[in-house]
Amino acid sequence: MKKPDWVIEKERARRAAAAATVWLFGLHAVRDALENPRRERLRLVVTRNAADRLAPAIAASGMTPEIADPRRFPVPLDPASVHQGAALEARPLDWGGLAAVCDPSHAGAAAVAVLLDRVTDPHNVGAILRSAEVFGACAVIAPARHSAPETGALAKAASGALERQPYLRIRNLADAMGELQAMGYALIGLDGDAQATLGEAMGAVGGRPVGLVLGAEGAGLRDRTRNSCDTLARIPSAGAFGSLNVSNAAAVGLYAATIRHGVPA
Repeated sequence: MKKPDWVIEKERARRAAAAATVWLFGLHAVRDALENPRRERLRLVVTRNAADRLAPAIAASGMTPEIADPRRFPVPLDPASVHQGAALEARPLDWGGLAAVCDPSHAGAAAVAVLLDRVTDPHNVGAILRSAEVFGACAVIAPARHSAPETGALAKAASGALERQPYLRIRNLADAMGELQAMGYALIGLDGDAQATLGEAMGAVGGRPVGLVLGAEGAGLRDRTRNSCDTLARIPSAGAFGSLNVSNAAAVGLYAATIRHGVPA
């Protein structure tokens, strides 16, 4: 028997609403989200022990938590998720557009952005967000499709950086690269086969804002992304094994971009 149209529409609306929210979990991620005034919070579920540990953040947020039995935690999380008795349903963060976040007149002449070409592992993206926050990047930028979305796993890996470091999911990476170049950014693609070293590439761009472009592990940069870069650079290796995890490569690139301006590590 065919469902009535109103039932179909209601189910579709319910699915759309669910897709528009994210469940953050873990004491650290939930605490940082509760303390973030930019975060639109909807539902907080905690065990009694977690409520005690999060008491100041809960009070500051103004939320009334649901106290849950730790043996029957009523939240739609993956069974393998280590939630530590705390989960928060919230809206994804809205950081604004690329121009507003990365404009050198606002971000500073020494602005650095990180662009990710189909990096889908939330643990890698979370680690990159942490490094971006440490080194003062204006944004981490990734395509809306074929990249790690804002999820509880990513938030937990970012260890709080997701609440403070802009993570922009844009429609088209090549278009975003062109927009950054129009703002004056020099885009450096990290490629293990490049002729120039990262240090040489950084020296060549001088004081211009920099966009570090990294590809997925294994696949690397796609042809269109590579061709859209101003230059390609490799991270020198002391041994025969010269491959870094993408999050480690991002951290090295961010450090190189920072010290070119004489900022101490």
